[in-house]
Parts: sequence; C-alpha cells; structure tokens
Amino acid sequence: MSDSPSIDDVLAELVEEFDLLGDWEGRIEYVIELGKGLAPLPDADRTEAHKVPGCAAQVWLAVRRDGDRLAFAADSDSALSKGNIALLLRLYSGRTPAEILAFDARAALDRLGLPSALTRQRANGLNAMVGRIREAAAAA
Repeated sequence: MSDSPSIDDVLAELVEEFDLLGDWEGRIEYVIELGKGLAPLPDADRTEAHKVPGCAAQVWLAVRRDGDRLAFAADSDSALSKGNIALLLRLYSGRTPAEILAFDARAALDRLGLPSALTRQRANGLNAMVGRIREAAAAA
C-alpha cells in the first residue's frame, strides 16, 4: 500500500486552500497558478486522440499505466483550462482505476465552488475532462 494521501485527503487539502482564498477571483487566480506548475506535455501526446472534446479551449489528456495505477499528463492552450486540468491531476493522477471510479468528482468540484465560479462553457469543459479521466479508468 502506498503512503501517498488518499483522494479524499487531497480533496480536503484543496478545500482548505480554496477556503483561505475567499472570493472567486482569488480562486480562479489560484487555479491558473496550479496550471503553471504542470509538467510540459510531450509533443507526441498533443494528438487528436488525446484531445478532450467539449472544452472551450484545446485540452490534451494522455494516460499511462503505472503498474495498477493510472498516471495522467495534460496541457491546454488556455491558462484557466490548464489550471483546471492541473487540479484534476492532483486528485486523480497516480490512483487505481477503482479509486478514480469511486470518487464523486461532481460533489468534489461543488465543494471547491468551482463550477459556479466558471462560465457554463468552462464548467462543461471541466466535466468533459473528468469524463475523459473516468473513461480511462473504466477502460483500464
């Protein structure tokens, strides 16, 4: 068993961080900052097959098997979308498919107050990213 924090622990950390930020502007700025910390996505992963449909911006999401766990790599041409995917990777990357599928992402994002801070199109994009991660877990 790994010593890394559970997906719920990571969510609790994020909720604390978001609560400290207070207003929406602060939260959105923080999400954009998270995006700046994403590892660069190799050009080989910037393919149509890795594109997430339904996002306002271009978002690429690549999945790798790492033993019984899934590791995700991603990028976007939009600072906010890149931040959103960075936040999701913090929750999901390095998890088992079962952990990913058992996690209620919609409830988690609501706890962070994210969908309501985003435009409808961006919130739909965030849901599309979650959907792609769940599909990868279901396929694994």
